[in-house]
Amino acid sequence: MDEDNKAEKDQKQQINVELSDEIAEGIYSNLAMIAHSNSEFVIDFIRLMPGIPKAKVKSRIIMTPDHAKRLLLALKDNIEKYEKAFGKIEGGMEVPQFPLNFGGTPGEA
Repeated sequence: MDEDNKAEKDQKQQINVELSDEIAEGIYSNLAMIAHSNSEFVIDFIRLMPGIPKAKVKSRIIMTPDHAKRLLLALKDNIEKYEKAFGKIEGGMEVPQFPLNFGGTPGEA
């Protein structure tokens, strides 16, 4: 394949991704719960706040098992790159205990 055909093929494979201002702001999540069936994975991103016993699901992503595996590999690759640039991420391996302790003293009203 000559260079012109390769460049044209690469250009055809590009995806134009649109990111609205609202979505670009992002949603903070400090907990994720994952469930699956034989045909899909469901990932709920949750925001848990200190002193508040009720947590809210802020976003739910549903994907195929194939895409879930791709996400796993992409996260692994990005974590490796992050740690190479900024150092090892400490923690993250232990299973959270509920209710979560955010450190410090519990809030009072």
